[in-house]
Amino acid sequence: MQAFIKTSLTSRIKVIFATSLLVTLVSILGLIVVESPVTYANNDTQLSTIYHVYLEDEYIGSVHDQSTIDNFISDKVAEKNNSDNEYIYGFGQEILFIPEWVFSANLNIDQVLEVLDQQLVLGIQATTVQFGEKVLGHFASKEDAEQAINDYKQLYVDEEVLERLENNETDQNKELKVGETIITDVKLSEEVTFSESVVSESELLTVKEAVRLLEKGTLEDMIHQVVSGDTLYSIGEKYNLSQDQLLKLNNDLDVDSILQLDQEINVTDYVPLVNVVVYEEQRKEEVIKAQKKTEETDELYRGETKIKQAGEDGKKEVHLAIEKVNGQVVEREVLDEKIIKEVKHDITLVGTKVIPSRGTGDFAWPAVGGYISSSYGSRWGSHHKGIDIARPTNRNILASDNGVVERTGYNSGYGNFVEINHNNGYKTLYAHLSSIEVSKGDTVPKGTKIGTMGTTGRSTGIHLHFEVKKNGSNINPAEVLN
Repeated sequence: MQAFIKTSLTSRIKVIFATSLLVTLVSILGLIVVESPVTYANNDTQLSTIYHVYLEDEYIGSVHDQSTIDNFISDKVAEKNNSDNEYIYGFGQEILFIPEWVFSANLNIDQVLEVLDQQLVLGIQATTVQFGEKVLGHFASKEDAEQAINDYKQLYVDEEVLERLENNETDQNKELKVGETIITDVKLSEEVTFSESVVSESELLTVKEAVRLLEKGTLEDMIHQVVSGDTLYSIGEKYNLSQDQLLKLNNDLDVDSILQLDQEINVTDYVPLVNVVVYEEQRKEEVIKAQKKTEETDELYRGETKIKQAGEDGKKEVHLAIEKVNGQVVEREVLDEKIIKEVKHDITLVGTKVIPSRGTGDFAWPAVGGYISSSYGSRWGSHHKGIDIARPTNRNILASDNGVVERTGYNSGYGNFVEINHNNGYKTLYAHLSSIEVSKGDTVPKGTKIGTMGTTGRSTGIHLHFEVKKNGSNINPAEVLN
């Protein structure tokens, strides 16, 4: 008849010394019911109990009393701790005791202890730190573990502030002055847990190593969603990946792939094991920027403007609640604000008044279709004062804006021409017409037919020569045409 008991000896040796190595063997009688054939023996026959011992599921022998194993391990741990003052050592392997009732037993205890001595592994009693489900690592002491976490927080918060918060000395009831900031709380984004474990020396983290690991984070798979302007090179730069690494992570891509908006690209990036979340309150003075606004008015002609109010920035005092994650502001809430100086927005009046004899300043294309066959500027060794428009849909020539016909006539250069004064500083001229349909003094609204495209004067073919003058000087018509 057999029963199975498993135990893991991972307590610190100081505790082990105080209580010995307690390997609890559950009593078979009363707690475990085992069905077995009934055994009959004479009255002089007695059953004794032996324990088959397994170390990490490997059979190493049998003993009369499990305390034999307990005491041996305890002595080995004590011996190791007496010879090494740098660490506290313990025993972390699993031992399995299987009790068996026998009529007689011939056991070689020394052989069992010799095998145990060869296979016994003692490790350092360590403190394991875990954030949520993620393990940071193992430390030689809980003090080292706590120091590492505290040093990580000090990357974002002064030590003095942490001590004050640790002692519950907060400034939440303090009346903040303008320009002052107080830290009301500092937290970790994940719950931290400490547990005991037995590890090898190579598995231990120093405080500095832990802080570097916390600051850098761990490499994790992520998805990058393509936005306008993204290339494989720019994505690789962002996540510190070479082009070859990026292609290896994305089997459907090659160097010639054209990325699509919102396409998902597999990348890797360093993600913190835990974030330091800092809560602040701040009182500051902020500028209320003056905005540029316009108001329409029929008291001004279209194209005219007038300053109604010059802009002047305002000021306000704001009381803010700020949340920072690893030094970056992630949330900003206005708790209270007070206007110190009202803002004056820059207001410009824009004229809407339109009369047929006055131009709007918006110049329309003076032909029905067509294209610019010759541009404004240097041409054939001279200055071309306007633009030439050819190949229209039909040959009607139209007033580019409201105005009054100032001149019509003929000369050797322009041929038949019309000049319109728009009474706003602008004049337009239309040349090489085959016919003219307006007279001097006529008021012409924008879009009125004033003549027909032709090839009169110095012309190499049917087209319109179109000029624009501003305050008496020729300008490039293409710059004002809509």
